[in-house]
Amino acid sequence: MNTRLGAGEVSTLLSQRMDVLARELLPGGRKNGPEWMCGSIAGEKGRSLAVHLSGSKAGVWADFSTGETGDALDLVAACLTAGDTKEALKWAKNWLGVGNGDEVAIRRAHLVKEKAVRDDKQDEIDGRKRALAMWLGAEPSIGNTPVEFYLKHRGINLRALERAPRCLRFAPGHYCNETGRRYPAMLTAISDLAGTHIATHQTWLDQDADGNWIKARLDCPKKIRGRFVGGAIRLRKGEDGKSLKDADPEKPVLIGEGIETCLSVAVACPEMRILAAASLSNMASIALPPQVKRVTLLADNDEKPEARRGLERAIDAHLAAGREVRIARSPRGKDFNDVLK
Repeated sequence: MNTRLGAGEVSTLLSQRMDVLARELLPGGRKNGPEWMCGSIAGEKGRSLAVHLSGSKAGVWADFSTGETGDALDLVAACLTAGDTKEALKWAKNWLGVGNGDEVAIRRAHLVKEKAVRDDKQDEIDGRKRALAMWLGAEPSIGNTPVEFYLKHRGINLRALERAPRCLRFAPGHYCNETGRRYPAMLTAISDLAGTHIATHQTWLDQDADGNWIKARLDCPKKIRGRFVGGAIRLRKGEDGKSLKDADPEKPVLIGEGIETCLSVAVACPEMRILAAASLSNMASIALPPQVKRVTLLADNDEKPEARRGLERAIDAHLAAGREVRIARSPRGKDFNDVLK
């Protein structure tokens, strides 16, 4: 038996105590269902960074504003050792109270890891099924529903188009863990390159004092059900009307982060093909067909360092794929929806 505790084994052992470790590394965060959420690796309040606390993905974390991700040991390195994995490994072994020759700890780590791999595959299958069932169970027409009223309040009049995007649906009441109550919700399908539904984006809605439909006043008013990396919300096919896999190589593909931002552009430029990534990090990961050689990234006017890094990652990823990359920014406000509002 290998009697050395390597990085993989230590990370697995850390993941078994993720509930305690997350609170120690990220003290300003808060628990939200199966995740610990905070603003960044600095551990302040917020919801840009999420760490899975249990299950097959325990220890897996992602900072959605920068695209950074990793396992439990990577989180230790990011928070405590400026990315130095060797120093993080020393700290973690001391925190766990194990040494290189702890054969029981090594065997336990291997068994946990093997089970986690099996569970992870099943979780992905089950997650896709639940996400699809959620979307199929919603109302396919958003006309005269809180979804249409919410978007119109944001300045987005979908009736200016020949039809609303088919990926949008309305759910009369979806349960929210944060408050323990149900809210109306806007559901949006996230599909892979083949057009298969892989995840569902959920935005809870509520009314303000004047009766306007707005995004529910929650710490986390949005949630994505299912694994969506590489997928996209297909809001507009553009003037050629073809599916994404058959996209015209002469036409650019516009990629933005948020649904409202991208819908704002869709209303203004209905002739363009527009995809929403659902997160800044996924703008770099969206799978496009090989013939697509031009992309325009719809960037927010956000000068935060993490936002700049996330945009740079997207630019680099598309350049590496051999695509011409352009950046489009709103002439005023934070994003293109601010122009409509």
